[in-house]
Amino acid sequence: MPQSLATRYPLVLVPGMLGFVRIGLFPYWYGIVPALRAGGAQVFPVQVAPLDSNEVRGEQLLVQIERIRRETGAEKVNLIGHSQGSLTARYAAAKRPEWVASVTSVAGPNHGSELADYFHTHYPIDSVKGRLLSALLHLVAWLMGLLETGYRGPRFKADLQASHQSLTSAGVALFNRQYPQGLPDTWGGQGAAQVNGVRYYSWSGTLQPGKTDRGRNLFDGTHRSCRLFARSFVREKGQCDGMVGRCSSHLGVVIGDDYALDHFDIVNQSLGLVGKGAEPIRLFVEHARRLKAAGV
Repeated sequence: MPQSLATRYPLVLVPGMLGFVRIGLFPYWYGIVPALRAGGAQVFPVQVAPLDSNEVRGEQLLVQIERIRRETGAEKVNLIGHSQGSLTARYAAAKRPEWVASVTSVAGPNHGSELADYFHTHYPIDSVKGRLLSALLHLVAWLMGLLETGYRGPRFKADLQASHQSLTSAGVALFNRQYPQGLPDTWGGQGAAQVNGVRYYSWSGTLQPGKTDRGRNLFDGTHRSCRLFARSFVREKGQCDGMVGRCSSHLGVVIGDDYALDHFDIVNQSLGLVGKGAEPIRLFVEHARRLKAAGV
């Protein structure tokens, strides 16, 4: 077997809000896990609460890390988090840096999401619209848990309010004051490459007319959702992936922040239906090589 992607420490993939390992035959990290494993990498897609705070999810991730370390004999792991999974990974690394070799944020709202701010303002939890939205998302989380086939551990409780608050600009600002590792000192800048022995990286995408709205995205409903959600952005209007702003995604070494990828394309969703010329799997493969070259 080729070993070009065989990193020193296992790769642990952490999903975002309403994330999963596999629903039926439909994996969250579509095509990414097999591509990494084909290059010799040890890869563990994990599950944490689909709806809960960064801190609760982070504690659940630490339990998963401890299990993986025990099963593999590895001293550390490389964490790769998508969306809220990035904040989850950051928490785990801040709490137990001796267990984590690197944290990679993929379209992570490291300074909050303007979309979350919009829902906070227009769909308050105590309003009729807010209660209806909450009921819908709790139902979705319950159904996804029922159909989950890639995770066989204990069920997680759902806390939409905690999850939502953890993604607003104010909620993430509070989180960042407690766990600032890898954050840029200036808006749109890069953060420290290494803190407490943990390496930090990030990449993200933006909606780009003529690219992201072409190709197989023409058949992908999640892309239309991203285009609709992008209308809620003000500070990073025209510079977001539909859910996370370009500069808001920055953490550590910024590998790239303008790939022609929406928030779902970046993990090759849905079922590989991505924009024209997009190659999200390649970004993960290249990053595995980057981590291997760094000795982690």
